[in-house]
Amino acid sequence: MSNILNRRNFLRGSAVAGAATLATPALAQNATTTLKMQAAWGGGIFLENAQSFANRVNEMSGGSLTIEVLSVDSVVKTSQMQDAVHRGVLDAAHYVTAYWYGKSKSASLFGTGPCFGWSSQEVLGWIYAGGGQELFDELMAELQLNVVSFFNSPMPAQPLGWFNKQITDADQMKGLKYRTVGLAADVMLEMGMSVVQLPGGEIQPAMKSGLIDAAEFNNPTSDRDFGMQDVSKNYMLASYHQSQEFFEVTINKDKFNALSPEHQAIIRNASFAENSGFYWGNTKRYSDDLIKLQEQDGVSVHRTPDSVMTAQLEAWDVVAKRIADEDPFFAKVMDSQMAYAKDVMGYLNLNQPNYQLAYDHYFKKA
Repeated sequence: MSNILNRRNFLRGSAVAGAATLATPALAQNATTTLKMQAAWGGGIFLENAQSFANRVNEMSGGSLTIEVLSVDSVVKTSQMQDAVHRGVLDAAHYVTAYWYGKSKSASLFGTGPCFGWSSQEVLGWIYAGGGQELFDELMAELQLNVVSFFNSPMPAQPLGWFNKQITDADQMKGLKYRTVGLAADVMLEMGMSVVQLPGGEIQPAMKSGLIDAAEFNNPTSDRDFGMQDVSKNYMLASYHQSQEFFEVTINKDKFNALSPEHQAIIRNASFAENSGFYWGNTKRYSDDLIKLQEQDGVSVHRTPDSVMTAQLEAWDVVAKRIADEDPFFAKVMDSQMAYAKDVMGYLNLNQPNYQLAYDHYFKKA
């Protein structure tokens, strides 16, 4: 990844590079504009995803607008990224809202909130077509943050994670020291777990040392890259703790407003394009690595029982009501989401055939 910079390159780099030769007349006379974007990822598939977004911007602009990607901690710690973009220390950031939900628990509703029967695809639909973006912008104004954000890359539901033994009942989870982040931490606490919030790179060592008993991160590819198969052989798939997450690309508002309308449109449409590019590419990688975990690494993969997921929904009810009773804006966002999910999922649930039935028809072993 040649566009990934280190701290020294960032600090001595300038926002304007040499002239660009372009096919688009409206952009042809402009110098190349460069935005430096730090990602919350130190490597692996998510850093590749951040680079993919940058590549789309670079290509769509014909080189007149480039995004250079910095890996995790290149300039600031992950917990400081949003503030760094706000202040202009960073031009942009690539992360998820769970990483700054300490400022407002409403942030978790934009990617890691309750599951109202929808997936990340439909939550992004709510953002783009159901008033979600406007509510997010309202939250930024309330927090007085000088940023604009674009959401993309619908993630499959995150696994419940890695355990020392198969989970067959919610009572087994009580008292376990479990790694997660965002509002999911409140949910797991409500279920009786002891929650430890750790960055991705610290999860495997923490489980190996006994600091935690169980953990989740995001997907089979990242988990295998972390080496989770070396510290646990029980992998539980399916969970409501973070079942509809996606990326947030945050850009300093002054920097964004200073861009030409063409460049602003390129960023917006590159974000749209990542929704398909991410989903197609990542789901194939995830499925390939799940097979490797089973066949090469000796991991037992289990589906989380419905009884455990029902307990999660009940915990979500308690957590969401408690926050909504204290925070009118949280309640406002949740009401908007529920109205959208009720209508859209009502249609989809009636219209979609039973894909599991068709899958079993062709692939289930006798």
